[in-house]
Amino acid sequence: MHACITYVSEIQFKPKIKVLQDWSFFPSYCYVGNNNSRPESQTIDTSLSSNNNSITEKKKIMIVDDELDIANLYKLSLERDGFFVEIFDDPLLALSRYKAGAYDLLLLDINMPKMNGFKLYQEILSRHSDYYVKVCFVTAFEEYDNQFKELFHGLEEADCFIRKPVALKALTEKVKSRLQ
Repeated sequence: MHACITYVSEIQFKPKIKVLQDWSFFPSYCYVGNNNSRPESQTIDTSLSSNNNSITEKKKIMIVDDELDIANLYKLSLERDGFFVEIFDDPLLALSRYKAGAYDLLLLDINMPKMNGFKLYQEILSRHSDYYVKVCFVTAFEEYDNQFKELFHGLEEADCFIRKPVALKALTEKVKSRLQ
C-alpha cells in the first residue's frame, strides 16, 4: 500500500513536491476492527506468519539490550518470522517485569550498564527457580567465553551464544533451533 501526498505551494512558480511512503519494509499485519475507527485505535492481529500465512502458536521472546536500535531491529525481524517479542533496554526493568512462564526464550545482551546479561539470567533463575526458561546470550566480545563457561557450565555454547554482528536470518535460525 502506497500513500501519496501532494503539496502545492501558494506561489505558482515553485514545483510540486510529491512524497511517497513505502510501507513494504514493515511486517504485514492484518488489522482487526471496523473500517470507521482510526488506525491508532485499531488492534493488530499478528497470528498470521509472514512466510506461509498459516495460523501458528507464537513463541514469546524477551530481548534485553541496552542498544535500543539493535533491540528494535531484532524485534522487527523476529516478529516478521512469527514470534511475539517484547524488548527492554534496561536490565533492572526487565527483571522487575519478568514473569515465570511468560516467555519461551530470553535473548540477553551481555555487556549492559547496571547489570550484565549473565547476572540478569542468574537473578531470573534464582527468583523463579521452579520454572526454567531458555536463553541466548548476545555479545560482540569474545572475552566473555570463559565467564560464560564458569557460570553456565550446563549450557552448550553453540546453542545459546550469539556473536554480534549477526545476520537477521541467522538470528532467526538460532532462535528457532534453541526453541526446539
